[in-house]
Amino acid sequence: MGTINASTDEVERAITELLQKGEDLTAPMKSIGEEMINRTQQRFRDKEAPDGTPWAANSSVTEKRKGHGRVLEGESKQLAKQFSYSASSNGVEWGSLMIYAAMMNWGGTKAEFPHLWGDIPGREYIGLNDDDEDEVLAILADHLSL
Repeated sequence: MGTINASTDEVERAITELLQKGEDLTAPMKSIGEEMINRTQQRFRDKEAPDGTPWAANSSVTEKRKGHGRVLEGESKQLAKQFSYSASSNGVEWGSLMIYAAMMNWGGTKAEFPHLWGDIPGREYIGLNDDDEDEVLAILADHLSL
């Protein structure tokens, strides 16, 4: 499974300052994990990347095989549902539990992965945008005011 570093300078600086003060950030990191999962699931509803770019449509071959044109939606619809996070005092990681999630996020070509029936365009759904960063900072600020 691949890794995306969704840290920004401002978020990293805020976390470092709080940790240097001896703060236990596990609780806000759990809140951040929950919020980022909610935002990731919203991206599936909106069919767009964190930066707002619409996802590429399915190819006609994919539509024929699946019987519909709904992007990143298989029979079980689990890719849009199976997310998890792991929080500690110094960070949080979130992502999909599905083995094929990285391929769907970054894409791949039949030349690289011969088992594919065709090239798969990347349809990014994991990541931070400016609104996400603001929310992370707001969660950390709320923690400070408790």
